[in-house]
Amino acid sequence: MIIGAGPAGLTVGTILRAASVDCVVLETESREFVERRPRAGVLEEWAARALDRRGLAHHLLERAERHTACEFRFGGAAYRFGYGELTGRHHYVYPQPLLVTDLVREYADVRAGDVRFGVRDVEPGDLTTARPTVSYTDPRSGERRLLHCDFVVGADGARGVSRAAIPEGHARVARHDYGIGWLALLAQAPPSSDCVLFGVHPDGFAGHMARSPEVTRYYLQCPPGDDPENWPHDRVWTALRTRLEAAGAPPLVEGELTERRVLDMHDYVVEPMTYGRLFLAGDAAHLVAPIAAKGMNLALHDAFLLGDALVAYLLRGDGGGLDAYSDACLRRVWDYQEFSQWLSEVYHGSAGGDPFRAGTSFARLRRLFTSPAAAAAFAEQYLGSAEHY
Repeated sequence: MIIGAGPAGLTVGTILRAASVDCVVLETESREFVERRPRAGVLEEWAARALDRRGLAHHLLERAERHTACEFRFGGAAYRFGYGELTGRHHYVYPQPLLVTDLVREYADVRAGDVRFGVRDVEPGDLTTARPTVSYTDPRSGERRLLHCDFVVGADGARGVSRAAIPEGHARVARHDYGIGWLALLAQAPPSSDCVLFGVHPDGFAGHMARSPEVTRYYLQCPPGDDPENWPHDRVWTALRTRLEAAGAPPLVEGELTERRVLDMHDYVVEPMTYGRLFLAGDAAHLVAPIAAKGMNLALHDAFLLGDALVAYLLRGDGGGLDAYSDACLRRVWDYQEFSQWLSEVYHGSAGGDPFRAGTSFARLRRLFTSPAAAAAFAEQYLGSAEHY
């Protein structure tokens, strides 16, 4: 039983169906909603290759843009960081709604997987027994349904029921609050650069990330809990121009803002990611702020490990992968969390009015462009390409 039809849940389900293992995916939203919900868009190369090995990356490899550089802008100048040239590796830009659409099609339409959209009041139960249950309300009949299963995969995100099903005292939730907000914007405008832009400015951080040839994601640092209505069109574009200004850089291409929402920057990690026969994956188990664009990659990493471990147990009786699942996931999770914290100081240190934090922030930036060792270390963490975690 899989709760949640996001990247993690659908990837686990597709791995199970490829091995002829029956499963049910429950999702509270409609298929149309999950295929259009705006979310992350940056995939690390290892994740794309892992999808490809499982036959899940045909459209991704055909349509996604490859990015091999990013650019930091501070002090009125632009500093390009060519990590592709440095490492031979790259990122893929492929919006999460497109990946979810691919995965739903593969799971439900190609591999005849059972997915039930629009369900209500999902409730896992009997999780410490050999036959856990999941009950839910059928959206058409209004009747309660009870399903028995071998395992429950909780992949229903930060606000889902799976994490809440773990009794108090059986898992530790480590939390961190950055004390800042990001105004997340989608602009109906082509990208203004061929790479991701990071603006480090006394007024606050600004980010530019391509989503498609016609759409660009922007971020603006703002107070936590800020009202998006405080950011009308003109104020947004004035702030973006100011914070992303660099000598010789072309002007930003403006367009209609089709999304404005404030994200409060915080992280959490659930340890362990298991309880009885419940296995958490993706944001149900760990949330990493979008500072380093790691969330979707971590969700897929969980899904690959968990899907393969479930197949090994159900088909061959090999429980080693399930026993090691939480520890194996958390090593990468904590590494990505640490990198996001480090990068947050780079992005936000100059905007707090503290001259000491500003000085250390710019010291980190200068080191990236003067020290080959520092550049190599940054590239490894940015790409998620370490040999071992």
